[in-house]
Amino acid sequence: MRLLLDTHALIWHYEAHDDLSEEARKLIDAPDNQLFISIASLWEMVIKVSLGKLTLRKDVQTITAIYQNAGAKLLPVHLEHILAVQTLPWFHRDPFDRLLVAQAIYEDLVLISHDHKFNQYPVSRRW
Repeated sequence: MRLLLDTHALIWHYEAHDDLSEEARKLIDAPDNQLFISIASLWEMVIKVSLGKLTLRKDVQTITAIYQNAGAKLLPVHLEHILAVQTLPWFHRDPFDRLLVAQAIYEDLVLISHDHKFNQYPVSRRW
């Protein structure tokens, strides 16, 4: 299964946070699943860290390297993803989340997220 991690899912997995569901943890840890991390999530993380709204045990560069070394792929933001955002209904207002939805739809990825608002979009969400 090809999985796109929502920002909070990436953070909660890395931090071994109790809010990460058991299903999400198993999907992320399953060796047969391919993990994708959007550049948008990394961008969101560095913004929140720089604003003091997010504290991480390691810096974003180190966290990214750990996941890449474990086989995760970075998902660039392509023009097609951005253009897909403009066609999405406004169920969700967060620009990073809207981009993740567009990427998941365009790239045919399962979105690992706690956010139930994603259920309103034609995207497969697991938690």
